This record gives sequence, structure tokens and C-alpha cells, in this order.
Amino acid sequence: MKILVLNCGSSSIKYALYNMDDKSVMTSGGAERVGLDGAFVKVKLANGEKKQIMHDMPEHTEGVKFIFSLLTDPEIGVIKSLKEIDAVGHRMVHGGEKFAKSVVITPEVIKAFEEVSDLAPLHNPANLKGIRAVEELMPGLPQVGVFDTAFHQTMPQYSYMYALPYEVYEKYAVRRYGFHGTSHRYVSARVCEFLGVDYKKQRIITCHIGNGGSLAAVKDGKCMDTTMGLTPLEGIMMGTRSGDVDGGAVTFLQKKLGLSPDEMSDFLNKKSGVAGVSGVGSDMRDLEAAVAAGNKRAQLATDMYNYKIKKYVGAFAAAMGGVDIIVFTAGVGENQASMRAAVCRDMEFMGVKVDEELNATIRGKEAVISTPDSKVKVVVIPTDEELMIASDTAALVK
Repeated sequence: MKILVLNCGSSSIKYALYNMDDKSVMTSGGAERVGLDGAFVKVKLANGEKKQIMHDMPEHTEGVKFIFSLLTDPEIGVIKSLKEIDAVGHRMVHGGEKFAKSVVITPEVIKAFEEVSDLAPLHNPANLKGIRAVEELMPGLPQVGVFDTAFHQTMPQYSYMYALPYEVYEKYAVRRYGFHGTSHRYVSARVCEFLGVDYKKQRIITCHIGNGGSLAAVKDGKCMDTTMGLTPLEGIMMGTRSGDVDGGAVTFLQKKLGLSPDEMSDFLNKKSGVAGVSGVGSDMRDLEAAVAAGNKRAQLATDMYNYKIKKYVGAFAAAMGGVDIIVFTAGVGENQASMRAAVCRDMEFMGVKVDEELNATIRGKEAVISTPDSKVKVVVIPTDEELMIASDTAALVK
């Protein structure tokens, strides 16, 4: 069975074609600058070779159409006909309370998804464009939606509710939803396979730390809390997102700076976080270089970043009555040893001991980085959201 995974953003389309017989990636890549000048597609072939191809893509249908043509291209294609594709799995960002698991896409599903688009105005419409592009180009091909928010739907009400008048929850569905759910689901299950323990009997804190980041508390195989909220803005400090901020500070600044609601959202989502504090940028590699050069604001941003992750690890351990496994994943979590060390340092009181020499050698591979006598296992697990989407899609269309 061959499954195509699509992740459509507002101006991008990431894709990967899987052979589910052995779960191998046949090819992958991404279209960038969709709807803008200078659009192109980056292609990664199975042998590791990479190519960049310029192509005008005024909208998503043309982008998907061009990706389809590359899959069957005589030179770099990996299939002879599009009929070899058995189904398409889509990353769907915000399912609200309507979707607690992956679903086959039907007109009813699309209608329900459209009803929660105002909760993710940048992402949900783009996801729909991908679905409609596939419908237009390959009518009747089964499609599956895998929701970022679905894994977190097991949170108890006391965990996901905000202390706002109950009417705003009833009328506008304002509550914590959480994101990166596909990643949290994958790594929490995978780490138990890796360690040879029962997923349904573990207290796990998953730390998905990238340019955007979130943590989840997973107890006995179910999510009971997470750091992101109604939107991906809440929680830890991120590359350009502020994370937790006093609501009073938001309204204070909105008045002082004379910003509209949209401008205030832009201020918090795109001009804050690591980039806003450091003045260096949002890439943690650049931040590390600036710290090494003695940049005090970069050091402050680093200290804030690590502290906020550490604080949530402690909070989630308390919420679950302890922790058995801490997992680091995503771009920063998998590759930045200094962050992992800083988060876990001085946590012996709760059974966490990291082998800092071993930790310093681990980048992008599965590994236990805690000491043999650590009561809590600290593990690096590279995430694979695309494989999770492909697996869900294969299971549903079978």
C-alpha cells in the first residue's frame, strides 16, 4: 500500500510518499512560496539526493498538481502512475472538540472542519485547500484527516478549561486544545517500545521542542495536560511566540502601542519569544553562537527558554503524581544537548539524573541520556509525524 502524506500550510505544501509494506519513505519534499513570486519545490529522493525545482504555483491546486507530476516524473519520479497511490493522509491543525481521532474525509467531516476554522484561521483553510486539490486532481481517491488537536481530547475538563465566564466556553468553545498532538502521540508510544515497557502503565512527559514547542503530560496512554492552549501561542517560550503572558500585559501593551487585535496577535506570535528577547533571531543555533560571543540578551533569552521548559516538567510531574519517562523530540529537543542538560539539571530530587557527557554526543537519534541509577528515564526520540499520519491513513482505508 502506498500512502501520500500532505501538510498544507498557508504558503507551503510538505509531502512524503510511503510504501507501507515496509514503512519506507519513497520520496519527500516540499513546495514553498505557494501564491508568491519565486515559488519552488525541494525534493528529497530515496537515495538522499536533493533537488530544487522552480515552478510557478499561484495556488495550492497547482502546487499539488506539480507534486503529483514529480512523483511520476521519468527522471526523479518513484511511481509510474498516480493510480499506485492508495490514499492521501492530511495533517489537519485544529479539529476543535469535533474530532478526537483520525477520520476518513467526507462532506460531513469537511463541514465540521470548516465550522472550527476561526480557531485556526491561518492553518485550517490551507488544510482544506489540500483536500480540495486532491479531490479535483484524483476524484474518488480516499483521503484521511489526522488532527493535531485529537490526541489532547482526553484531557479532563478541569485541565482544559480557562477560568473565564462559562458562557464563553459554551458560545465560542474557548478552552485549551493543545497542538503537536500527532508528535506527542508518536513519541510517547515509541519511547515505550524503545524501552520495552507498557505504554498503558507509564507517566510520560513529552517535550516537543522546535521553533514552536509544547509539552504534554501522558498518563497510562492518555494525554491529561499540555502547554499550548486555544491557539499555539500559549505555554513555553518559542522562537517568535511569547508563550504565557499576563492577559493584563497584553491589553496594556495594546493600548500603549495603539495596536489592533490582528496587530497584537502578530506582535505576540511573530515578534516575541526568543527573537524578541535576544534581538538575535529565532534559530537556537544562532542563539548559542551569540551566547558564546558574550551577548547578554542572548544569554537571558536562553536562560528564560530553558527555565520555562523546566518549570512545566516539574508541574506535569506534580499533576501526574510523579514521572517515569521524560522524552525530548523535534528540532531543538533532538539536537540541542545544552537545552536538555539545563532542563534536567538539579532535578535529582524527583529522580532525574542525566549523563551530561553522553547527552553532549546525542543528536537526532534514539538514545537514553539518563544515568543507569536515574529513577526517571530521560530519552531522545526523533519524531515522525508523517509516519503517524501514513499509518493512521492506511489503517482507516483498509
